[in-house]
Amino acid sequence: MNAAALLEIDNLRLSIRTDEGVAQVLDHVQLRLERGRILGVAGESGCGKSTLVKAILGILPAATAIESGRIVFDGEDLLRLSERELAGRIRGSRIGFIPQDPYLALNPVFRIGTQLLAVMRWHAPLPADGPRSGAALMRHHRARLVDILRRVQLPEPEDVLERYPHQFSGGQRQRLMIAGAIACSPRLVIADEPTTALDVTTQLQILKLLKSLAHELGISMLFVSHDFGVVAQLCDEITVMYAGQTVESGPVDTVLAAPKHPYTRALLACHPERSAALTGIPGLVPSPLRPPPGCRFAPRCGHAIAACARRAPAFIASGPRHLVNCRLVEAASEVAP
Repeated sequence: MNAAALLEIDNLRLSIRTDEGVAQVLDHVQLRLERGRILGVAGESGCGKSTLVKAILGILPAATAIESGRIVFDGEDLLRLSERELAGRIRGSRIGFIPQDPYLALNPVFRIGTQLLAVMRWHAPLPADGPRSGAALMRHHRARLVDILRRVQLPEPEDVLERYPHQFSGGQRQRLMIAGAIACSPRLVIADEPTTALDVTTQLQILKLLKSLAHELGISMLFVSHDFGVVAQLCDEITVMYAGQTVESGPVDTVLAAPKHPYTRALLACHPERSAALTGIPGLVPSPLRPPPGCRFAPRCGHAIAACARRAPAFIASGPRHLVNCRLVEAASEVAP
């Protein structure tokens, strides 16, 4: 594993037992997030993005089987840690999480201060030269939380703590989620499509806020989205997933300017801001219960060759830090002088 990487996923393969059979939900996933960078994970609904997030956080269903691979965070393989270790010193403490829906994430019957201070009570690091317990520590946490609420641009942060979730708009609730995610000084924040439920104007404000906070606080971020426009605005690197597999990864400007995988090109052709003539992708994402052999995108790919259905492709370097998992690119590299 690379020392510069805060999070590196290598050859992750997992399945889930269901009433209909075994679902191969992730298949040889590769991902690398360097310290201080923002990595976007993009793909259609059903491509495995949310399952990947759950695997990192260690909240997979009990019926899940890890068949191979590692998830190395800050030098530790998270797959080797117990639930107690993950809950006690990883989730909330070193890895913060911003959920997709700010309307469902907060308990409507408790004040904001009660909910966010409870998170800090269990996960915030103790001050190096301040109180270690009791009422003095709670006052310390409260003062820090007020400062964070001010950083996320919520007016009158002292009053915010005494209010209930229904007294805030969607954008304000998402700012509360961001505050909760960074309150315990994590090294990594995972944002699972945090702007999906917001209007366009508010979405832009939240993206700018996330980017400024990540750089200001030195936080690495894993940003999950189905929208290439959002990824382009926020992220430094991108990993494109399809049907549980990593198909392309690299610097966001490189991948979006010159995508190599047919799936990445097809997704960009569906984006109204990046394609003059909108086109769809024929077919559907295959069921993880019955994934096709070889390349999983082959049945929907207009450029597929016979070899695509026979065996899975290998990762090929298409440029500096630009990797493509495609049999066509692999074949072209084999015949190149």
